[in-house]
Formats: sequence, structure tokens, C-alpha cells
Amino acid sequence: MAGPDPDSTFLVRRCTELRRKPVAEFTVEDLRIMLGQQIGVSALLPLAVQVLLRDPLAEGDYYPGDLLFNVLRLSNSAWSNFRAERKRLASTVARLVAGPPFSAPDLRPRDPNWQLRDAMARFLADLRGASAGSQPATHGSGMEYGPGHLRASGLPRLARP
Repeated sequence: MAGPDPDSTFLVRRCTELRRKPVAEFTVEDLRIMLGQQIGVSALLPLAVQVLLRDPLAEGDYYPGDLLFNVLRLSNSAWSNFRAERKRLASTVARLVAGPPFSAPDLRPRDPNWQLRDAMARFLADLRGASAGSQPATHGSGMEYGPGHLRASGLPRLARP
């Protein structure tokens, strides 16, 4: 495989380097980058889920939960061969979103916790919608997840910025 053009962006150069790196040596940041670019998803998603089940807020170079954020943003089709992993991750995400800091009603739209909370709510709603239509579910947390919303006592609907 030829290297990237010398005028390529840092991200292009980094992804090219990571394509040559053994998967067993990947860090959380490596997983975050590649999954964020949707490169090698079928090989990297199971590894990322293993990391997230141990530490849902595993941190790459940006903020706690940056790997989770990129994993949750993957399309439904990326999960087609990983239904069991998706359900296990959904259980972890449901517990996480029900507690602080994600349950705080005063999160601001630019706060990484707000953005991650929104991604978690959408992931849970997508999973619920895929398995039982568009009816909201509470996942035993007292919070209600359904298409486009997340509710709990005192927690407003999430608006799109």
C-alpha cells in the first residue's frame, strides 16, 4: 500500500499509518480515529465494544467517552453482524445515561456530556425501534427512550443544535 500524499491532512496520514498497525496494538485513540472514519468497522467494532463494556467512558485524546461517541454514531448497518454486542452495549449505555453527569438537566449543547447524552439516547432509541417498532422503553432506569427523545423527571427533551 502506497503512503499518503505529502500534502495530505494529519487525519489521512494517521489513518494510513493505522491501516498498517496490528489490531492487537490499537489504543483507545486508534479505535476512536478509525471508527470515526468508518474504516475497518467489522474488525474494530467488537474490540471497541469490549473496551467500552469495561470502561464506557474510555478516553482517546479528546474527552472521556470520545470512543463511545464514535461507536454510537455508527450506522445501524454497521451493527448487523454484532446484534449481541449491540444489546450488551445498550445495557451499559442505559445505566450510564441514567446517572450523573448525563442525567443533569442543566447540560449545555456544546458540552461533550450533552452531545454524548444525545448520542446515547439516539442509540437506545434506534435499538428499541429496530426491535419493537417506535414505542419508547424505560430499560428499568425510569428514563424513557424513544425516537428523538430522552425523558426523566426534570430532564427536558433533547433539542437538536
